[in-house]
Amino acid sequence: MPELPEVESLARFLREVAVGRHVTRVEVASLSVLKTYDPPVDALAGATLTATGRRGKFLLLEHASADGERLFLVLHLARAGWLRWKEPMPPARAKPGRGPLALRVRYEGDVGFDVTEAGTEKRVAAYVVRDPDDIEFVATLGPDPLDPGFTVDRLHDLLTSAGGSQIKGAITDQRLIAGVGNSYSDDALHLARLSPFKPASKLTADEVTRLHHALVEVLSAAIARADDLTADKLKSDKKGNTRVHGRTGQPCPVCGDTIREVSFATKSLQYCPTCQTGGKPLADRRLSRLLK
Repeated sequence: MPELPEVESLARFLREVAVGRHVTRVEVASLSVLKTYDPPVDALAGATLTATGRRGKFLLLEHASADGERLFLVLHLARAGWLRWKEPMPPARAKPGRGPLALRVRYEGDVGFDVTEAGTEKRVAAYVVRDPDDIEFVATLGPDPLDPGFTVDRLHDLLTSAGGSQIKGAITDQRLIAGVGNSYSDDALHLARLSPFKPASKLTADEVTRLHHALVEVLSAAIARADDLTADKLKSDKKGNTRVHGRTGQPCPVCGDTIREVSFATKSLQYCPTCQTGGKPLADRRLSRLLK
């Protein structure tokens, strides 16, 4: 799943290669991808890409129409989506079908990008709006962990408000903290030496400080690594540089213990028992059900 660092890197990449270009056409290949109808997606034709940015995991592409109207194409890549820069663009017009292509945006100069989605879940979303806050999921986002206002005290208040929620769920709740997903939460909790199941409101002052440091360090490091990468290299960079996420059965990079996994219905988390849970393995709920 693209998280804050990948979306930030995509915004920076598009800023370099596409800002100042005019949209020649937007082609919808998946009827489920477009979540808005006013303004229509065709309103982007002829508009100029003026700025790129990010709110949480949402990619914001700001355009100016010929009459000066601000229009945003807002993309959320969900769990299995990605943005693929094309230079040159495929000559054929995108058509609805069963393939991974969801949306194609063409810019002048025979360049542009495809938004694709692997699998069948169809969660990738595209919005055309005059203001990103017109999208409920954007307007209700929590603070950005890389914003200067995201202090240790701010994190403490957020975790207190989460009550008895497990810390893993709290820091991936986009209404609480924007941009952190499954991968970077696993790595931040490992760096902070915290059990993913610990209640959010029960963290000590020292634990909150460690978690704040870990979130900022893990996210900032991922962005820094991607500085010179093109869009097609971002996914492999993320996969190859995790601490514990996606590394079940491998040795912990800190203590050498075996990295364990807890599986849920549609996802899993990884952790190190020695570093995070006092040597005690956490119950794998999926396996527990199979053994009953």
